[in-house]
Amino acid sequence: MRVMVLVKATESSEKGFEATADTQESMEAMGRFNQELIDAGIMKAGDCDGLTPSSQGKRIAFDGSGRTVINGPFPHPRELVAGYWFWDVKDMDEAVAWVKRCPNPMPVPSEIEIRPLYTAEDLR
Repeated sequence: MRVMVLVKATESSEKGFEATADTQESMEAMGRFNQELIDAGIMKAGDCDGLTPSSQGKRIAFDGSGRTVINGPFPHPRELVAGYWFWDVKDMDEAVAWVKRCPNPMPVPSEIEIRPLYTAEDLR
Protein backbone atom coordinates (compact mmCIF):
# COMPACT_ATOMS: atom_id res chain seq x y z
CA MET A 1 0.00 0.00 0.00
CA ARG A 2 1.41 3.37 -0.98
CA VAL A 3 0.66 6.30 1.29
CA MET A 4 1.52 9.95 1.47
CA VAL A 5 2.40 11.07 4.97
CA LEU A 6 1.78 14.77 5.51
CA VAL A 7 3.37 16.82 8.28
CA LYS A 8 0.81 19.50 9.00
CA ALA A 9 1.99 23.10 9.38
CA THR A 10 1.60 25.06 12.60
CA GLU A 11 1.55 28.75 13.41
CA SER A 12 5.15 28.21 14.51
CA SER A 13 6.30 26.61 11.22
CA GLU A 14 4.62 29.40 9.24
CA LYS A 15 6.98 31.88 10.94
CA GLY A 16 9.96 30.19 9.30
CA PHE A 17 12.95 28.19 10.42
CA GLU A 18 15.15 29.47 13.22
CA ALA A 19 18.34 27.52 13.91
CA THR A 20 18.82 26.76 17.60
CA ALA A 21 20.38 23.93 19.60
CA ASP A 22 16.88 22.45 19.97
CA THR A 23 16.20 22.57 16.22
CA GLN A 24 19.58 20.97 15.50
CA GLU A 25 18.77 18.13 17.92
CA SER A 26 15.30 17.73 16.39
CA MET A 27 16.73 17.63 12.87
CA GLU A 28 19.23 14.98 13.88
CA ALA A 29 16.45 12.87 15.45
CA MET A 30 14.37 13.23 12.27
CA GLY A 31 17.41 12.29 10.19
CA ARG A 32 17.80 9.08 12.20
CA PHE A 33 14.08 8.32 11.76
CA ASN A 34 14.34 8.93 8.00
CA GLN A 35 17.31 6.56 7.84
CA GLU A 36 15.26 3.88 9.65
CA LEU A 37 12.51 4.33 7.05
CA ILE A 38 15.03 3.97 4.22
CA ASP A 39 16.72 0.95 5.81
CA ALA A 40 13.33 -0.74 6.25
CA GLY A 41 12.43 -0.08 2.59
CA ILE A 42 9.44 2.06 3.66
CA MET A 43 10.39 5.54 2.42
CA LYS A 44 10.19 5.89 -1.35
CA ALA A 45 10.46 9.68 -1.53
CA GLY A 46 10.26 12.54 0.87
CA ASP A 47 11.07 16.03 1.84
CA CYS A 48 13.74 15.51 4.48
CA ASP A 49 14.28 19.25 4.96
CA GLY A 50 10.65 20.41 5.23
CA LEU A 51 8.84 23.00 3.18
CA THR A 52 9.29 26.75 3.51
CA PRO A 53 6.44 28.81 5.00
CA SER A 54 3.44 29.46 2.76
CA SER A 55 4.49 33.13 2.57
CA GLN A 56 7.04 31.94 0.01
CA GLY A 57 4.47 29.95 -1.98
CA LYS A 58 1.88 30.59 -4.64
CA ARG A 59 -1.43 28.96 -5.55
CA ILE A 60 -2.98 28.93 -8.97
CA ALA A 61 -6.78 29.01 -8.95
CA PHE A 62 -8.55 27.42 -11.93
CA ASP A 63 -11.95 28.55 -13.19
CA GLY A 64 -12.74 27.19 -16.64
CA SER A 65 -10.01 28.56 -18.89
CA GLY A 66 -9.06 31.28 -16.39
CA ARG A 67 -6.02 31.11 -14.11
CA THR A 68 -5.40 33.37 -11.11
CA VAL A 69 -2.16 33.44 -9.15
CA ILE A 70 -2.61 33.81 -5.38
CA ASN A 71 0.44 34.80 -3.38
CA GLY A 72 1.08 33.39 0.09
CA PRO A 73 0.91 33.47 3.00
CA PHE A 74 -2.18 31.33 3.08
CA PRO A 75 -4.70 31.30 5.94
CA HIS A 76 -5.31 28.48 8.40
CA PRO A 77 -1.78 27.16 9.05
CA ARG A 78 -3.05 23.86 10.50
CA GLU A 79 -4.61 23.06 7.11
CA LEU A 80 -1.29 23.54 5.30
CA VAL A 81 1.51 21.03 4.71
CA ALA A 82 4.98 21.63 6.14
CA GLY A 83 6.59 18.39 4.93
CA TYR A 84 5.82 15.01 3.40
CA TRP A 85 6.96 11.47 2.70
CA PHE A 86 5.83 8.79 0.26
CA TRP A 87 5.90 5.38 1.92
CA ASP A 88 5.25 1.83 0.78
CA VAL A 89 3.72 -0.14 3.67
CA LYS A 90 1.77 -3.38 3.91
CA ASP A 91 -1.33 -1.63 5.34
CA MET A 92 -2.58 1.44 7.20
CA ASP A 93 -1.75 -0.14 10.56
CA GLU A 94 1.93 -0.33 9.59
CA ALA A 95 1.87 3.33 8.47
CA VAL A 96 0.31 4.34 11.79
CA ALA A 97 2.93 2.35 13.70
CA TRP A 98 5.74 4.14 11.85
CA VAL A 99 4.20 7.59 12.42
CA LYS A 100 3.90 6.83 16.14
CA ARG A 101 7.69 6.28 16.16
CA CYS A 102 8.36 9.62 14.45
CA PRO A 103 9.90 12.40 16.52
CA ASN A 104 7.57 15.39 16.82
CA PRO A 105 8.40 17.34 13.65
CA MET A 106 7.57 20.66 15.31
CA PRO A 107 8.71 22.42 18.47
CA VAL A 108 5.01 22.68 19.42
CA PRO A 109 2.14 20.15 19.42
CA SER A 110 1.59 18.99 15.84
CA GLU A 111 -0.20 16.49 13.60
CA ILE A 112 0.79 14.08 10.86
CA GLU A 113 -1.82 12.88 8.36
CA ILE A 114 -1.64 9.60 6.41
CA ARG A 115 -3.45 9.34 3.05
CA PRO A 116 -3.49 6.25 0.83
CA LEU A 117 -2.73 6.77 -2.85
CA TYR A 118 -5.07 5.49 -5.51
CA THR A 119 -3.84 2.47 -7.43
CA ALA A 120 -4.37 1.85 -11.14
CA GLU A 121 -7.03 -0.69 -10.22
CA ASP A 122 -8.92 1.93 -8.19
CA LEU A 123 -9.23 4.13 -11.24
CA ARG A 124 -10.73 1.52 -13.58
